[in-house]
Amino acid sequence: GIGCFNVESAAELERLNRVAMEMGLKAPLALRVNPDVDARTHPYISTGLRENKFGIPAAEAPALYRHAAALPGVQVRGIACHIGSQLTDLAPLAEAAGRVAALRQALLDEGIGIEHVDLGGGLGIAYENEAVPSHADYVAAISAPFAGSGVSISIEPGRSIVGPAGVLLTRVEYLKPGAERNFAIVDAAMNDLLRPALYDAHHAVLPLRDSGSREPMSWELVGPVCESGDFLARERSLALAEGDLLALRDAGAYGFVMSSNYNSRPRPAEVLVDGAQAHLIRARETQDDLWRGEVMPAG
Repeated sequence: GIGCFNVESAAELERLNRVAMEMGLKAPLALRVNPDVDARTHPYISTGLRENKFGIPAAEAPALYRHAAALPGVQVRGIACHIGSQLTDLAPLAEAAGRVAALRQALLDEGIGIEHVDLGGGLGIAYENEAVPSHADYVAAISAPFAGSGVSISIEPGRSIVGPAGVLLTRVEYLKPGAERNFAIVDAAMNDLLRPALYDAHHAVLPLRDSGSREPMSWELVGPVCESGDFLARERSLALAEGDLLALRDAGAYGFVMSSNYNSRPRPAEVLVDGAQAHLIRARETQDDLWRGEVMPAG
């Protein structure tokens, strides 16, 4: 019942064909094509250049489509493409869409039908006051090369919707001023929100109570994990006291889903706020949760 498999390689195509034949089915597929377009984003979340591991090089795609069209266990349905994440410039997205449109026309000229294209996602959000295109401008830019074609277009705008919808709440445990830097040790850590340590990502920090007469200072927000890379924010001007609650904004995407139990840390609860109502949607983990399933060897 899967709508379409986005195939990443020739080897995956062969496996899909084999499994479908064993099941007596024809698997619908699209080849994920790497268009060699620079997404102009962090290198760890760029997926559309030749040196990236993702997709099939555009120059190799026509031959692989011909091969797929001749296989008995698959049915060619579409073209897939994704060039990266946290994109704030529409030009690379439009360029990639244009290259996919040209490939589709070339395949149609050879008699290989393409019913839909999956143009991925990646539209960014304003983590640090970036200028971000509107959803309407995004849709207009990627759909323009397909005007009048009748092809269906799929997109994945997830981060731009759920990213701003989530915050990470953390409490200041200790303040540790120093000669070089001032550290605020909080009870959240890189295992809870990995993006700052992994991408040097920026999340705005909002104190949740009045600072009174305290003067702001430059603080490094760090967690208790035994890693020098365990930080949530750097050089933030904040008026802090022990016990303060802080909210790290825009944590709804690539937040909990990237969290872990590193350093034997239970993960936090998740709470859904709907107007004036708050609903616990994931219970806080306990120490017992960490070793559940572990078995001591007999003898």
